[in-house]
Amino acid sequence: MKKTLVIVLLIIAFFFSYLLQSNFFSWFTIAGIKPNIFIILVMCVGLFAGKTTGSMLGILFGLLIDIFIGKKIGISGILLGSVGFIGGYLDKDFSKDSKLTIILMCVGVTIFYELADYFILELIYKFEIELLPLIKVILIECLYNTILIIIFYPIIQKMGYRMEEIFKGSNILTRYF
Repeated sequence: MKKTLVIVLLIIAFFFSYLLQSNFFSWFTIAGIKPNIFIILVMCVGLFAGKTTGSMLGILFGLLIDIFIGKKIGISGILLGSVGFIGGYLDKDFSKDSKLTIILMCVGVTIFYELADYFILELIYKFEIELLPLIKVILIECLYNTILIIIFYPIIQKMGYRMEEIFKGSNILTRYF
């Protein structure tokens, strides 16, 4: 029951993030580039709820983004599903208590997402590869996502640990056999 409630709240958070991304951040762009809040959301879900939940919600959110925006259906779903899986994979290797660790994870995942998105769309639409605009987009988006993580880190950490408690439970053995 608690897991279902958390998933419903995450879907509501997705729609709130979509409204922020499409309305609020269109006023506050850096060189015409907006942050990708969905990468932060899905990475945190994967990091705190696990690979499976992060991947499934990443696929769902990506498909919804593709339907709303009108790109090729499935590309964002596959990429955000991968982001959720990577977030769940990084859970075991890195500490979630450090703000710097979360920032570095988000930067790495943002670079992965943007590179993969660019090259997949290049394969589909057959346009010329231009590295300078790609590097500009990646650097500005990483900077923007980093600023958002610095601002919202206390909320991410507090909600993340509650989500982790619900999805992963307590792994402490109370009795040894």
